[in-house]
Amino acid sequence: MSVETVFAICNYGVLPAWLLIAFAPSWAWTNRIVHAIWIPGLLASAYIWAFANNGAAPEGAGFGSLAGVMLLLSQPHAALAGWIHYLAFDLFVGAWEARDAQRLGISPILVAPCLLLTLMAGPTGLLAYGLLRWTVAKRVTLQES
Repeated sequence: MSVETVFAICNYGVLPAWLLIAFAPSWAWTNRIVHAIWIPGLLASAYIWAFANNGAAPEGAGFGSLAGVMLLLSQPHAALAGWIHYLAFDLFVGAWEARDAQRLGISPILVAPCLLLTLMAGPTGLLAYGLLRWTVAKRVTLQES
């Protein structure tokens, strides 16, 4: 399978999960599909495939400097693995936001913009949700109790 094909499958494959957490957060199938190991497991498998097929890293590539990271991600399989990393963790954060909002009684309509931001710019969406959580539920921490 090509890098482009795996990219497309992963990139578009997470969209139904995002739609479920945005528009049907309390539906039983959302819990079965999004809050289970299926999607993260598939993304993890694609992530491992990308790294296993990457080959040797270029000279100077690594995580010790920005230049090293840029060089590391200059290879298609490594860039794909990096993108899958974003997809998996952003979805995890978005799913947590939806569950947490449901637990605290925060309207899904208010959470939807935070989810969109989390999908498009992960940390910004988490910050937006944190501010919403603080404003609506008067919760300062991300503790789940």
